[in-house]
Amino acid sequence: MTDGDRFDHPLIERYASKEMARLFSPASRHGTWRTLWIELARAQMELGLPITPAQVRAMEAVRGRFDWERVAAIEKERRHDVMAHVQHFGELAPEAMPIIHLGATSCFVTDNGDLLLYRQALRMLEQRLCACIDAFAGFAARHRAVACLGYTHFQVAQPTTVGKRACLWLFDLLLDLEEIRRVVAWLPARGVKGTTGTQASFLTLFDGDHAKVKELDRRVCAAIGFSRSVPVSGQTYTRKLDWTVHQALSGIAQSAAKFGTDLRLLSHEGELEEPGEKQQIGSSAMAYKKNPMRSERICSLARYVIAATETSAQTAATQWLERTLDDSAVRRIAIPESFLAIDGILILVENVARGLTVFPKIIERRLREHLPFLATEELLMAGVRAGGDRQELHERIRVHSREAVRRLKEEGAERNPLLELLAADPAFARVKASLTAALDPMRFVGRAPEQVDEFLAGEVQPRLAGWMRAAGDPDLRV
Repeated sequence: MTDGDRFDHPLIERYASKEMARLFSPASRHGTWRTLWIELARAQMELGLPITPAQVRAMEAVRGRFDWERVAAIEKERRHDVMAHVQHFGELAPEAMPIIHLGATSCFVTDNGDLLLYRQALRMLEQRLCACIDAFAGFAARHRAVACLGYTHFQVAQPTTVGKRACLWLFDLLLDLEEIRRVVAWLPARGVKGTTGTQASFLTLFDGDHAKVKELDRRVCAAIGFSRSVPVSGQTYTRKLDWTVHQALSGIAQSAAKFGTDLRLLSHEGELEEPGEKQQIGSSAMAYKKNPMRSERICSLARYVIAATETSAQTAATQWLERTLDDSAVRRIAIPESFLAIDGILILVENVARGLTVFPKIIERRLREHLPFLATEELLMAGVRAGGDRQELHERIRVHSREAVRRLKEEGAERNPLLELLAADPAFARVKASLTAALDPMRFVGRAPEQVDEFLAGEVQPRLAGWMRAAGDPDLRV
């Protein structure tokens, strides 16, 4: 139950999955801090510092135990969140209190902890991206040869197919998938770097033994699953890492918004429609309406992520020397919220992609209405091949096209009269019999069906190799 007297974050209450919300919860974040303290102490013990196995075991025994009211009370007194957690952890494991956080600065847990969470969240998004790609791939295959009008500038253009258009959405998501995988593989830990990145405190602890300090960094990073740490840092890792992660999230938002916008346009044309619930209400006043609400929500959340990404750019650009603290508050908000928003977006995208409804009759009717205009170049060439004068035929097509448009717009003609007008013109007498045949939509879609087949086989399937869809449907909450 929610508390009606406090703000409930919409990303938590309405959009993101419970799994993603749990990942960025206090228990998850601060549990990660404790893991880092334990692994730091373990590595220090193994490298010869006076830390006992009993102290490490004491920390492990209470790793998941938290008294949040006690933490809040300590932080209110100390005005320092990391030290509040150090003290609380030590109270739970008193024998380990003297060695918790030994030689470390706050960013040892905050920065390494954030990178751990970001990497895990990216891997979750990778799975969601694969599910969306799989959904679109199935849709594209089913509709590979369903001819439809193309649109440039949202004006009628050369026909394509429904499946080929879906491949445009697919390709954007494939690029996002590759970027997510690249960032996950590339992302380094901050490692064990000390107060200003010089490792001076650790060098003191190990009596000037540089090799042991380097090995400490390597062991802690390996213990938390990173193959490397940043080669140099100030107190924090460079916030360019945050910008890189945020860019990847923004890329997904851009792709999703493109799809959502396209679907909203096609919904207006009556060609495609997003899924909806049987009792779903489109408007509180206009009961007949079925609005593209899920697509609109995709676009709305995407707009937020794209805008929030700018905060990471500003943060990276304004860090002072070895560090300044004006990064802290905005990072706590913008980056987790962007992960939560993208999680919700991809849940929506998969839901919509798997439930897309195509209306072939409307698509066919719109093709029939506009195809005579689109076929005029081919009709012109046919007339010339039959012995006609190109300039004369061009002028006759221009005149008849204008008349056809007038009848459609001013008289509300139910069908495009251009063919009848051309058939009645003596200038086209020699090709009159072939006029109707020239309007087969598949004559105008080029290699669209074959492009779909080649794209799915050559680009999509290799990138989904080894991926298994999780059991159950995504948690579409509102």
